[in-house]
Amino acid sequence: MSSSTPAQCVGPSYRSEEQKPTATVSTPISHDNVHILPQTPQLIALLTMIRDRETARADFIFYSNRIIRLLVEEGLNHLPVIEHTITTPIGRTYSGVKFQGKICGVSIMRAGEAMEQGLRDCCRSVRIGKILIQRDEETSKPRLFYDKLPEDIADRWVLLLDPMFATGGSAIMAVEVLKSRGVPEDRILFLNLIASPEGINNFAERFPKLRVVTAFVDKGLDEKNYIVPGLGDFGDRFYTM
Repeated sequence: MSSSTPAQCVGPSYRSEEQKPTATVSTPISHDNVHILPQTPQLIALLTMIRDRETARADFIFYSNRIIRLLVEEGLNHLPVIEHTITTPIGRTYSGVKFQGKICGVSIMRAGEAMEQGLRDCCRSVRIGKILIQRDEETSKPRLFYDKLPEDIADRWVLLLDPMFATGGSAIMAVEVLKSRGVPEDRILFLNLIASPEGINNFAERFPKLRVVTAFVDKGLDEKNYIVPGLGDFGDRFYTM
């Protein structure tokens, strides 16, 4: 586990450091293919709500969806665009851009399915595939149980969705499944809420052409490989508790 937890003053830029509270912020990661959301007051406040064990399920869902929306919006910023000039209603031209190529989402079941609506809210009629990976009780290694992916996924940019990233076994296997279906590594973008530094570093090194967008890299993993301080089981808190 990491030995120290980074902290900084959080608040509007027009406030002095003395006027801002101190909060725990994301552990920095040195890989160029890992992008951590700016540690803004809004993001830290939202993360505080979903980490709190006293937060009711309805509030957990609401605030998680807020963060997921931020992740999807930032993820779309990492997709390539091309020049696109249009004419406005008053007859003037505007030099803009449009996305290059088709996209799809792929959720790692079941927790990753919680991120699907945030993607649909930003991308109308987006195709979404699913991958089910669970730990084999005999070998303790991830095992692929099910996948349902768009037939033309090799021609799309893929947003891989999973809120929690501990050791990274499931995400690594999911990427291998996508690559086996012809998806180039540099066309995969992994969206994640909370990660461990151990998992995210190994993942980034293993897939240097893949981009990761995460809201927060936590302190580390405990002896049971749970993310610390974490937020518990995301799927349980989102779907059942």
